[in-house]
Amino acid sequence: MGKIQIKFKLTNYYCNVSAPNTNLSLKNYNTFGIEVSAKEVIFLTDLKQLDTVPNLQNCLFLGGGSNVLFTQDVNGTVIINQTKGICAVKEDDDTIELAIASGENWHELVLHCIEKGYGGLENMSLIPGSVGAAPMQNIGAYGKETKDVLTYVEALNLTTLQLERFTNKECEFGYRESIFKKHAKGKYFITTIGLQLTKRNHILNTSYGDIEAWLVEHSITTPTLRDVSNAVIEIRQSKLPDPAELGNSGSFFKNPIIHRAHLNMLKYEFEDIKSFPVSDTLVKVPAGWLIEKLGWKGRRVGYTGCHAKQALVLVNYGYAKGKDVLKLAQDIQEDVWETFQITLEMEVNVV
Repeated sequence: MGKIQIKFKLTNYYCNVSAPNTNLSLKNYNTFGIEVSAKEVIFLTDLKQLDTVPNLQNCLFLGGGSNVLFTQDVNGTVIINQTKGICAVKEDDDTIELAIASGENWHELVLHCIEKGYGGLENMSLIPGSVGAAPMQNIGAYGKETKDVLTYVEALNLTTLQLERFTNKECEFGYRESIFKKHAKGKYFITTIGLQLTKRNHILNTSYGDIEAWLVEHSITTPTLRDVSNAVIEIRQSKLPDPAELGNSGSFFKNPIIHRAHLNMLKYEFEDIKSFPVSDTLVKVPAGWLIEKLGWKGRRVGYTGCHAKQALVLVNYGYAKGKDVLKLAQDIQEDVWETFQITLEMEVNVV
């Protein structure tokens, strides 16, 4: 196996579990809290560890475990990414470009940048998961997405063992989509991302009603980066359950995009249907509205169900199996299709 070339040093940190581990429970490494085990688990703190792993393309890479639903044990190797490192690679008076190791926690990165006075990530506060998942999912919230600040992705080709760099354009970003979820899926391990952030003259996005209302409530007329971040954190905490208390992976489904003609037809029966323009011919319909309209919000099925405050969030009440959550998701998809002729696509990866 060829040696992997590392372009900037990642800071190792202490991990009290030596690698590899055999038949290890993954319950604490997925935010759904599903009890499954893996034949072998490697805790990755340095890319050089991958030199000793055969058949990397057959391994399952995990970051924060916030976007995965396990439905069975993993009869193979799971690599849990715990690489660390944040460094400035270029800056001027107005902007700074950071290189960040993919194992960094996303929310901790956001807080780090706010502390430094770097703008661009504040609307994406409290999104669970690792940095490596950000470009893969093109994560976003309250009017901001990863693609708005990302300069490049560096990823290890699991076949050639060479590091390759993808520009923003080459990542082929879409709504919760990227090249790494389409034709490059399973072919790369994201090692580093580059973000360009502002150091001054920040352009704050406070246009969402919830953020505006929070600022008014707190009598803030000239918000700072931290103000916007605090608003988003409080809003998310009021609507979404903490995975440490109630297993979940955040939004389980994507908001579907449909033709305006389809929407107009639905309005004859559902006058209150919500939508947001995407283009002259397409609109986005909130998946949560569709699910709630059908009475799923707050409904419990065994040890799983839809969260009482947010219909988009499927939860584990403590003893659910992955197959139970998947069955619930499929039942919701079928119900939405039969009523609205709209296909709900899962945002979560099912393993």
